[in-house]
Amino acid sequence: MRQTLTEIYDAKVTAGSLRADPAQHGVLPVLEELRVWAESRGARKTGLLKGLFRKAEPVPKGLYLWGGVGRGKSMVMDLFIACTHTPAKRRVHFHAFMQDIHKGMHAARKKGVDDALEPVAEAIIREVRLLAFDEMQITDITDAMIVGRLFEKLFAAGVVVVTTSNRVPEDLYKDGLNRALFLPFIDQLRDQMQVVHLESPNDYRQHRLEGAQVYFHPAGKARDKINAIWTDLTGGGGEVLRLPVNGREVELPRFANGVGRASFWELCARPLGPADYLAIAQAVRVLVLEDIPQLSASNYNEAKRFVTLIDALYEARVRLVASAADAPERLYIEGAGSFEFERTASRLREMQAEGWGKL
Repeated sequence: MRQTLTEIYDAKVTAGSLRADPAQHGVLPVLEELRVWAESRGARKTGLLKGLFRKAEPVPKGLYLWGGVGRGKSMVMDLFIACTHTPAKRRVHFHAFMQDIHKGMHAARKKGVDDALEPVAEAIIREVRLLAFDEMQITDITDAMIVGRLFEKLFAAGVVVVTTSNRVPEDLYKDGLNRALFLPFIDQLRDQMQVVHLESPNDYRQHRLEGAQVYFHPAGKARDKINAIWTDLTGGGGEVLRLPVNGREVELPRFANGVGRASFWELCARPLGPADYLAIAQAVRVLVLEDIPQLSASNYNEAKRFVTLIDALYEARVRLVASAADAPERLYIEGAGSFEFERTASRLREMQAEGWGKL
């Protein structure tokens, strides 16, 4: 017999893989209605009656699930997507989705298309009826303008959108350049989606790291512990996250559930700058950074980038899980830049403290 999302959730609580949360529990019936629609009537129709069917077909409102960080929004959405059996679904992090949109529009412009967004939207509409975004946020004027037009096309074609966000719709692109042009999109969200506040008092990512060791040395002996933390926070999955920065991309090798993972060399041996590290800090709530080496004049450029990365993470209150060659105070003990590194060492210590960070 087919189980509802509520029954699946309750079974996971009974098995001990989830902690019961009334706020999460309360949103499951809303998602169950969308699940039933997607499985029974959500498949894209083809053939001679396609246009007639799409006009008559009732399409439910999507869901805009917002609330504080670490409250389980992504987990609830992932449960919904995993248990919804239809080929016409897609689940993607919002940053990665927007990067795909920009790439598609760039390719369309090369072909001389008048409206570069049109073929990109049509491609999505052909394949997807249920589109799920994680961590919707808009900080760029270009994205703000594209999103409004794109969602208008998706909604008109009967695509149902489910998204999570840390912000209420009215706070999207808050204080952004020419924000007045973006306001009609907020009205559209309210009209086409149920806006639900996940008001859980629990911060589950904070609970998982509360009191736990988050800085390991020497790095070579920490792999199993790092892997265990990663699995606990993400379920062990992850995908490449590509973030647009000033017309190019910065890549985070692994990303899932607001948690990023990379090695020191992947982030500090490449020619990245402050804007790149700020983009990473804005995109993640936790960063797992592995294999920080001993620093000296021999890897001075990499050390400078590491200092910039830590500054960006510190200012954004990102929780850091790290493995390194030595304790923070002994990472950079001689050579040019060692004196300035004392501030970074102090920040690394502070970021290890229980309760530090805003997950």
